[in-house]
Amino acid sequence: MKPKFDLGYQISLEQFQPDVALEHVVLAEQAGFDSIWASDHFLPWFHTNAACSFAWTFMASAAQATKRIKFGTGITCPILRYHPGIVAQAFATMEYMHNNRIFLSLATGEALNEMPLGFKWPTYSERVQRLEEAIEIIRRLWSGELQSYRGKYYKLNKARLYTRSKNKIPIYVAASGPTVAEVAGRLGDGFLTPPATDETYREVLFPALERGLKSSGREMEEFSKSVEVWMTYDEDPEAALNAARPWAGSTMPVFYKMAVFDPKEIETHGDMVGNEQLSKSWIVGTSAEPFIKTIEKYRKIGFDQIHITSSSPSQAKFIDLFRREVIPYFKSKSS
Repeated sequence: MKPKFDLGYQISLEQFQPDVALEHVVLAEQAGFDSIWASDHFLPWFHTNAACSFAWTFMASAAQATKRIKFGTGITCPILRYHPGIVAQAFATMEYMHNNRIFLSLATGEALNEMPLGFKWPTYSERVQRLEEAIEIIRRLWSGELQSYRGKYYKLNKARLYTRSKNKIPIYVAASGPTVAEVAGRLGDGFLTPPATDETYREVLFPALERGLKSSGREMEEFSKSVEVWMTYDEDPEAALNAARPWAGSTMPVFYKMAVFDPKEIETHGDMVGNEQLSKSWIVGTSAEPFIKTIEKYRKIGFDQIHITSSSPSQAKFIDLFRREVIPYFKSKSS
């Protein structure tokens, strides 16, 4: 069955302290967003005026403060600072408490979340292998059976979850390259990816995803595909773009690959990103039109889930714009 269209809202816990972020969650549910994706970081992508609260604690509080909207991470790295068994326990508990409202997204991670805690940053190949083992461990524990496991990187010794979820928890596997995209198709319930060119999706990521799906006996049309899109809104386009300036360092691909983890260093490099380059990564809008066009573009490419990271000067104004114009537009098309 073709997945239902989902419009999500990314809670950037690096940018907003948790009490403010909670206000945004409540507004997003009231506006009609379908899901909340909470960034799961130990350190933020920038230093000045940054925040970085614990995503799982925030999600549990935010789920309690809402009634309908679904919650998941965007993204949890289950390879070093989190043992996969603890990830399994945490999300099973959240799903038990908040029936059919919890999902989990996993990836190979970023140095700024692992190295500050004393871990050596592994090679990409090792991180991929760790991710595959982690997914297996999480699914085994969610089965509720007693588990002993001896992998290359992780072990379980007669482990069992005594509090288990009442429903299946979807696992999204995030990838920006073909290796993990294939893992997503083979082991995941959904695929998550950042903004890229149409050619990257059609010629690199989707073919790798399809290879993984075929190996697991599934079809591309029935598999959920999510993309994160970065947007900023204000009546003044300069104010809208300036509000995205803290994220300039995160637009540089090198920081997803190299063992760099100091937010001050990432911010300093981000200062060298010009406005023209920044505006290529962020959709800058003074009205709903560019946001509707962007979401339509990703739907036509093949994504059934689009979740929005907003760095607007006013999150309340951004959410209200979606409430009034963007969400009704897509709900009318889906009905």
